[in-house]
Amino acid sequence: MQQLEQLTREARALANGEIVTGSAEAEVARQLQICNACRYCEGFCAVFPAMTRRLSFNAADVHYLANLCHNCGACLHACQYAPPHEFGVNVPQAMARVRLRTYTDFAWPRALGGLYERNGLTLALATAGALGAFLLLTLWLRDTLWRVPASADFYAIFPHNLLVALFAPIFLYAVLALALGARGFWRQVTPAREYEAPAVAAVRGGAVAEATHDALRLKYLDGGHGEGCHNEDDAWTQQRRVFHHFTFYGFLLCFAATSVATLYHYLFGWVAPYDLPSLPKLLGAAGGVSLLVGTAGLYRLNLRRHPQHGDAAQKTMDRGFIALLFFTSLTGLALWGVRGTAALPALLALHLGCVMALFLTLPYGKFAHGIFRGAALLKWGVEKRLPSQLKLGDD
Repeated sequence: MQQLEQLTREARALANGEIVTGSAEAEVARQLQICNACRYCEGFCAVFPAMTRRLSFNAADVHYLANLCHNCGACLHACQYAPPHEFGVNVPQAMARVRLRTYTDFAWPRALGGLYERNGLTLALATAGALGAFLLLTLWLRDTLWRVPASADFYAIFPHNLLVALFAPIFLYAVLALALGARGFWRQVTPAREYEAPAVAAVRGGAVAEATHDALRLKYLDGGHGEGCHNEDDAWTQQRRVFHHFTFYGFLLCFAATSVATLYHYLFGWVAPYDLPSLPKLLGAAGGVSLLVGTAGLYRLNLRRHPQHGDAAQKTMDRGFIALLFFTSLTGLALWGVRGTAALPALLALHLGCVMALFLTLPYGKFAHGIFRGAALLKWGVEKRLPSQLKLGDD
């Protein structure tokens, strides 16, 4: 009961822009005050120049800066006040804990925010397995589980209208939940008065272009020197940036393949499956392979990551999302190899279970970090174009 009351008080305080003593936000604010006096890391990433525009930090400032942080680890290894120093400055770890708070606080519906803390590897795989088992049971009851399809048409196994009825609501809900969460975050970190300056209208287009460019290039995973970031030790590496690119663009290619296939179906009446060299097949194959490479690499790096680089409590959430992406791409590519065999219905059911689990957990898992980080990058793009003046945390 006391814990619930404490959480309620913290939520009310944060809603008013206040920082609760002893909270994750308070720890970030404490460390940033030290960083503001030192400024050794000012050239590492956008966090530090954005920090220097402030003399103190309220909850909105901390949430914004935490999501602007890409957790590259460069500042930790460069910091003279890092543990075991008595100041205990560990910006990547403190920022990571606040990021989880922002995902939870701005989740939609708010009551489901706690899913971020429980959305781990076991839950992700269990959800995919349960949904896959449900579809397998459906095939078994229809006596089509091990029947060799008359054609390679997936719709001969699961009717097209059934798949649309299953996936359309899940996809639309995921988009709505993420959009409303991002809107709540944006409204907190970007008060309306910041857009009253006449210059904003002139620079907004440039800010959007720059934020998009920085996000697509993962600019701030270069450690501020172009040599990469850190993982298990203080050595520079490009691996995190490379595997993030494989994963991100693999996901986009797979989404593009599905979008093009949807246009083929409804606009031209061309029914799946499509064969090479059709565009959906090319996009899907490239995206699937890219996802396999990226997620396998990220999982390996996650296992070896230095414990001080982030919040250890979030590792299960990270791995759950990675696992769902990996098995979605693996089962999707494997469908090629079993076309025309009795294994196709079962494998298709497992693949669809992975896809449904991925999108069901999308608004309450690691995917959210890309949405919130994109909003933070856009705010930085706008902010740096405004007249430079120090901002008090309570302004």
